[in-house]
Amino acid sequence: MDHNLATAEKNVLEELVKLVQLRGLRGEHGGWIDFLAVCNQKASTPSNLSMVSRDLLVAFLTTFKKKEDLKALQCRANSLLVEKLKQETPENYTPEKMLIRLTMKHPEFSSDYSFPSLSNDWFVSDIGMKSSTVMKSTDMIAVDCEMVLCDDGTEGLVRVGAVDRHLKVILDKYVKPGKPIVDYRTAITGVTSLDIENATLSVADIQRELQQYLSDGSILVGHSLNKDMRVLKIDHPKVIDTALVFKFSNARNSRKPSLNDLHKAICGKEVRKEGVSHDCVHDAAASMNIALAFIKKPFDTTVTPSKEMLEAEKSRLFIHRIPSYVPSEKLNIVLAGEFHSTKFKLDVKPGKTQGGNYCAVVVFDSTKEADQAFENVNGYKERDSFGLPQKLSTLKLSSGLSASCYVRKMV
Repeated sequence: MDHNLATAEKNVLEELVKLVQLRGLRGEHGGWIDFLAVCNQKASTPSNLSMVSRDLLVAFLTTFKKKEDLKALQCRANSLLVEKLKQETPENYTPEKMLIRLTMKHPEFSSDYSFPSLSNDWFVSDIGMKSSTVMKSTDMIAVDCEMVLCDDGTEGLVRVGAVDRHLKVILDKYVKPGKPIVDYRTAITGVTSLDIENATLSVADIQRELQQYLSDGSILVGHSLNKDMRVLKIDHPKVIDTALVFKFSNARNSRKPSLNDLHKAICGKEVRKEGVSHDCVHDAAASMNIALAFIKKPFDTTVTPSKEMLEAEKSRLFIHRIPSYVPSEKLNIVLAGEFHSTKFKLDVKPGKTQGGNYCAVVVFDSTKEADQAFENVNGYKERDSFGLPQKLSTLKLSSGLSASCYVRKMV
């Protein structure tokens, strides 16, 4: 911490002292005025912090030793770095900086990347306090996580994969969630109870594994990266989120592209086949591939879908607002009864909020089969806010319970 402050930019030091004054924080020698009195500097120190020497600012800030105070200073320094990156002028752009800025300029960035970072179990990287050389680093690591549903309705981290800029695997570990699991979401995660039985690592262990890269100023890359950072409990200001940077030309305003579709459109191949469970190492590598493709030769971030992709949309149905108490592993059985067909593959998507509803994409062999399955669904036919046909369906569960969800056409 002390070394970081010694290399921090002067304006960052000034803003940190302002934060201390605003919050009434007290170091080993009290507040700012108390510190000046102890150092016999009170009379000779100007009230305008821009006129105060950096050495005096550093000396004051190094008197703060409490973990919660240090974390508050790190959060403020990182927020200043985010604002600085947003305001970078085009002549200072590298392709990496351009991707960071495009991520931060997305309308949903502020809400997606607003974390409870001051909580005790969160790791906050310290690069906002470091020298401009560290902050300008273009090193990158991509990360992806697999999450399960725990008995308290929250998501638990069970596997983490990470690759470096050269696609070398730097992390592939199973994690013990620390609370009972009620749904392994094996259809999505590919993780089973056997995988977790021998896991010994905690979220804190994974934070320590990643800290060495983040503290060196590496850019964190991922697809819907905020979800991974939230379950990892990591706050880091230099991020590239491929789900925020890129979009398809035919997409509705709020619809983010799937990693599989985006990778196929930009890199020319699928990450996985429809209905096949995820692999976090492969997904991390896929998001890195997308970023590297742009860095090698920048292109329009509004991507035109291929004819094949547009045609594939017609053979899919979208199931949304599925209650969390409907086990994802049993969803295909329930839907088979609803569609009067078993000839489909299911790609389940986790809920946007912990313990909230989730959704799934149903893939048929042809448009005709998808149309017939939609017609077989019992429910009132209506149009969603974008004019797409959908039905409100009641699913019958083997437990005797019922669950309502929407079945919608993709085009």
